[in-house]
Amino acid sequence: MNFATLTNLVTIILCAAVLVQSVRMMKSLKVVQPSALAEMVGALDNSTAQARTVLAELRRALAECSGSARVLTDGKAICDELTVMVGIANASADRMADAAEAARRARADDQSGGWA
Repeated sequence: MNFATLTNLVTIILCAAVLVQSVRMMKSLKVVQPSALAEMVGALDNSTAQARTVLAELRRALAECSGSARVLTDGKAICDELTVMVGIANASADRMADAAEAARRARADDQSGGWA
């Protein structure tokens, strides 16, 4: 038996299996009444419409979330900048307080006459 004959036999077996399955499916479809088939198509159409509505709402929610994510990213950047500015301001305030203390000591020394 050569390769061509073997493939022809396999094809015949597969075609026979498809025919058997087609007969089984036709019997199952005959069991379903035409009114039930119409109801099933209507239910499928309704489900499809609801799925489209849900997908539209999900798209809208995702668009809102992406906008919020941008705002949060911008807010974090501003927070980082403000943290640096507060650190600089604290350092400046410490230096001013040190300078004021030194000026008070110098004035107190001048008023006492510089005698220790």
